[in-house]
Amino acid sequence: MTASHPSPSPANPVADFLSRASMEITPKQMEKLPLLVKNLKPGARVFIALIDPSEVAGQVTAAKALRQAGFDPVPHIPARFVRTAADLDDRVAAFVREGGVSTVLALGGGAAQPMGDFDSTMQMLATGVFERHGITTIGLAGHPEGNPDIEKIHGEAMLLKALREKQAWLKAKGRDGFIATQFLFEAAPLAAWASGLRKEGITLPIAAGIPGPATIKTLVKYAAMCGVGNSARFIKKQALNITKLLTVSSPDDLVEKLAVLHQAKPELGIAAPHLYPFGGFDKLFDWMAPKVA
Repeated sequence: MTASHPSPSPANPVADFLSRASMEITPKQMEKLPLLVKNLKPGARVFIALIDPSEVAGQVTAAKALRQAGFDPVPHIPARFVRTAADLDDRVAAFVREGGVSTVLALGGGAAQPMGDFDSTMQMLATGVFERHGITTIGLAGHPEGNPDIEKIHGEAMLLKALREKQAWLKAKGRDGFIATQFLFEAAPLAAWASGLRKEGITLPIAAGIPGPATIKTLVKYAAMCGVGNSARFIKKQALNITKLLTVSSPDDLVEKLAVLHQAKPELGIAAPHLYPFGGFDKLFDWMAPKVA
């Protein structure tokens, strides 16, 4: 028997990490598709967020365009934006038919009240819709710094319990899965959270949410909207200085540290960066280009 040898570590951990990047876009941002084609690797996952529940048709159109451009479209399906099981069936069928979708991000969603019959990801999974339409991979939302909407009602333990249940469902149904996280500003909270998940038996790979270059003012706005936790303290501190509000903050330190964790601590399962272009796609790709060259 020939002894096996580990693969050599990449010479440039940041370039290797960013080469695995997925990206977030909305249906209204699809005019940026040429920029994605120019700057993202063919086959990259491009997530199609659903901010407005009336934009499902736009998601379908975006999925079709992304597939034709050579990407892997991943539509968000927020449970609280789905009216009925028939509504869920119709939209998944359209994603598959028009965009060749095989991966979705199933999440509870940020709405205070559900629009219809669903309040959680597990309720959608239980319908059988995803298996019926051949969805092979299901992404789940992750909250390294907590989810205030859930914790204030059910407590932090509910987040872990829900992830365990969803992982068990994926295994039982023979589906692949991953966790896509909220964006954050520091690597340490993500590393601690990932370590805690592994101790709890949750082994799904993690796509780490990273905010692209943006002004302090913009990042503070998104941090407040998304309930981002303690790692935002640096950004909030900067915002106290009014002269710094228009200063552009770049995620260099965060990406460098996550790239090292990806390479040096594979047991944490920090598999890839998931990029949020809050400051705009041009600014994000200008920042990325020299790092992946």
